[in-house]
Amino acid sequence: MKGYLLTVWSLIDPFYFYFSRLTYPPFVDKKENILRIRLTKYKGREVTLSDGTRIKKNDILVKIHLHNVRLLKELRGVKSELNKTKMILNYVRSSLPGVESFIRMNPHTQEIKGILGITSRAKGSERLGFEVFDIMHPVYRWFKTFAFLPISYVSSRGIGLKELVKFHKPKYLFMSAKKLTELYGNGAASEIYKLNAQLGENQSGSRKCL
Repeated sequence: MKGYLLTVWSLIDPFYFYFSRLTYPPFVDKKENILRIRLTKYKGREVTLSDGTRIKKNDILVKIHLHNVRLLKELRGVKSELNKTKMILNYVRSSLPGVESFIRMNPHTQEIKGILGITSRAKGSERLGFEVFDIMHPVYRWFKTFAFLPISYVSSRGIGLKELVKFHKPKYLFMSAKKLTELYGNGAASEIYKLNAQLGENQSGSRKCL
């Protein structure tokens, strides 16, 4: 059943790519890139990020989409959920410099506030520089929950639909354009390691307080 779904999805994906106006980030090897992107106007509630960036309704963002068909094919032989998460994070980390280049070279670069993703696998995304927010609108939250079900079903092992709905809730991922440049712009490779070190210290401190 899962193989059949993946085959059908592979056939539909090129049409989805075309009609959703997606493109690939520039200057990233296709073997390392797992993102497809497009400009979008934000329609959610106002959020304020840790660097002070305020994202309001109708602000311009770069919407990032995982190339799910390719990702699922590569994850089929991976049994450990931890290893799956590591693979996804490594792919996204390799892809983000291209997203930064896309924003920097875009004619609307001064208007683009940051990047936005929606995922049911938010674990570990802070280590890449993202900030995680709940989807507050109940109708849109349930819509995205069911939209992610096929992905979660194909990529999971021995998990029922009820568990998938309960434990794979979609979240917003935000990163400001400023932070993206700091972490993934030219010469910024060391900044992501600093961020991971800080997160590790914070997690260690939190464990000591428990």
